[in-house]
Amino acid sequence: MSTFEDIVEVITNNLFSQVAVLIGIIAIIGLALQRKPVEQVIAGGLRATIGVVVLNIGVEIFVGGLSSFQVIVASAMGLQPPTAESTLVDFSAGQGSVVPLIIAGGFLVHLLLVRLFRAARFVYLTGHLMYWMSVVIAASLVEAFGDVNRWVLAAVGSLLIGCYWVLQPLWTAPLMRKVMGDEQVGLAHTDSTIAIAAGYGAKALRLGDPKRHDSENLELPRALSFFKDINVSTAFVIGVIMLIAIAFADSTVLAEQMGDATVLPGVWALLQALRFAAGIAILLFGVRMFLSEIVPAFKGLSERALPGAKPALDLPVTFTRAPTAVMLGFLSSTVVFLLLMGLFASTGWFVLVPPMIMLFFGGGAGGVFGNAVAGWRGAVFGGVLNGVVLAFGQWIGWGVWGDTAPELATLADSDWFAVGWLLVGLGSVLAPLGAWTLWVIAGLVVAITVAILVVLGRRHRDEPLDAAGADAEADTDADGADRDADGSVDSVAVPDPAHPAEATDATAATTRRAARSGQATIARPDTLSVLAVCGAGMGSSLILRTTAQKALEQMGVTATIDHSDVGSARGRKVDLVIAQSSYLTEVGDIAPVAVPITSFVDVKHVRARLEDALQEKGWL
Repeated sequence: MSTFEDIVEVITNNLFSQVAVLIGIIAIIGLALQRKPVEQVIAGGLRATIGVVVLNIGVEIFVGGLSSFQVIVASAMGLQPPTAESTLVDFSAGQGSVVPLIIAGGFLVHLLLVRLFRAARFVYLTGHLMYWMSVVIAASLVEAFGDVNRWVLAAVGSLLIGCYWVLQPLWTAPLMRKVMGDEQVGLAHTDSTIAIAAGYGAKALRLGDPKRHDSENLELPRALSFFKDINVSTAFVIGVIMLIAIAFADSTVLAEQMGDATVLPGVWALLQALRFAAGIAILLFGVRMFLSEIVPAFKGLSERALPGAKPALDLPVTFTRAPTAVMLGFLSSTVVFLLLMGLFASTGWFVLVPPMIMLFFGGGAGGVFGNAVAGWRGAVFGGVLNGVVLAFGQWIGWGVWGDTAPELATLADSDWFAVGWLLVGLGSVLAPLGAWTLWVIAGLVVAITVAILVVLGRRHRDEPLDAAGADAEADTDADGADRDADGSVDSVAVPDPAHPAEATDATAATTRRAARSGQATIARPDTLSVLAVCGAGMGSSLILRTTAQKALEQMGVTATIDHSDVGSARGRKVDLVIAQSSYLTEVGDIAPVAVPITSFVDVKHVRARLEDALQEKGWL
């Protein structure tokens, strides 16, 4: 018996406790089940493993930058910096190493529920949030129940996350129909509570009329596009705050933080801001790297098992509908957070850290969903709401996850707070049940999920499961191509979201010019290099990469396709870049052909846009 236990311990310590190795194995299994060539399976597994290693390096750098920021700002305000018993790095190396098992098990639970219940019609495909929400659930359960057996933690976590992935797209579905105009895709994002609160809150407050006060009728300065690059906005905001803080920080504290550094305090402060931003950039790069293998594997499996289901995608899929609302939500969210940061510091409550990524995506969610119900006033309301939630959530969350991974409070979206705190609260209330409490919570969640699906199934029993036929083909001619009078600029036109009427006229004229265009002066490369771009490079661009690959295969075009965030894309040179039109205004010049897309999962739509662009270039 001892020999068997030794074998199990060796396997656990060297396989199931090593997140990078386990993620690589999951990627290999997913790719192998899709019958990919051996070389692609091996390469995919290695890329996924390396991605997790890079992610951990980014977390370490981020945590170091976060610590310096909190200490200096706290000293400037005469406060004590927040402390915790553990860090995200410690948790990931310990009990958090069970996260890959939660992701894999949770996805199987998710697919099973979608398969069994007609109402569960969406497959959750936002990979980076699948990872982070699994971390949140694991940390919350450990906070509530202490040293939990890793297999129990994996099983209970899988049941909880699987149910969340089923329900989250459903509770946002009514508002998604208002935003998107149909139900071809669902929302898969952990800012769903902000989206719901912004939409229904703006409606309850009667803030405006969605048509008369539509944010897209407003014009915003183009200079505000500066903030679309998360790396730049993070370094800028953190840098400004650090420069102000060192002017008032205690000299002893500053000297202690600077250590052996020989540069001026101002230069050191800027370097710390850059370190903070670099940590987030490296973290996101690592996430992108392993998701590029995991998500296509999961997507392929779900398509085989659930051919009629619809995809639930990352939040930016909604940003094409109201790009001005996105910026309104982001800016109002940032302003409110910074004001609350000053308030918290002046009252001695807590040292807040501006989470620029969450301010952008959460503010964007509040903006888009608020605008869909109440116009630009709703967009501002949604952004303000996000700023308030992130500020108070960070303050409270640091204490809630203080014994596991307090940095989650700084990285959190609104759903992290809602789900994590609910689990911790339930653990406290049901503590008298003892060792069975975890299973009772899991059983309750599963039972409630099934009951909801049964009720929704009866309500919608006359609706067909697959409405994919009513797709966005009508949109395939919404954008077109553009070239100068001399025919020297061969790129697809990028509509100005602030001037939709002008964009329509421009694309109509473009189509006419394309019909008269002559032959291209440069032959198409044998293998076309294609880059899909989105804000963070982890959600919509990854899905778009998969869709574009299918479209190009149908067209008989040989291509290598990659995906990237908008900041990293600026340093790339490719043959064709494909993205939302708002991002092409930032990176359209990195390729001779730029293709605007409005539907990330519609192969027909993407193929039509690619064909138009390549035909105009003379490459098809």
